[in-house]
Amino acid sequence: MKSDTKKLHLECTWQELTQGMQIYGEKTSEDFNTGEWTSVKPELDWSKCIHCLMCVPVCPDSCIGVKDGMRKAFDYDHCKGCGICVKACRVGAITMEGVK
Repeated sequence: MKSDTKKLHLECTWQELTQGMQIYGEKTSEDFNTGEWTSVKPELDWSKCIHCLMCVPVCPDSCIGVKDGMRKAFDYDHCKGCGICVKACRVGAITMEGVK
């Protein structure tokens, strides 16, 4: 069962909230700027990046862009700062930095 996630807002009552552990829609991160609450963000050292793209499939929010087989910048509007991309980068090109 899918619900319209656009109906969720700060003025909703607790009866209108969705139950936990349920999937109510797909690609909902595009509807919300979820990256604005994080205190850390990934930084890429372009001189170290070998464009192996190992970081791309592990990002749970699809925040790492790729075009023509080349890695692009992070989508900070939706990045939650989980750091999984840092662990996946075998050359150490990605580090976590504090939000300025």
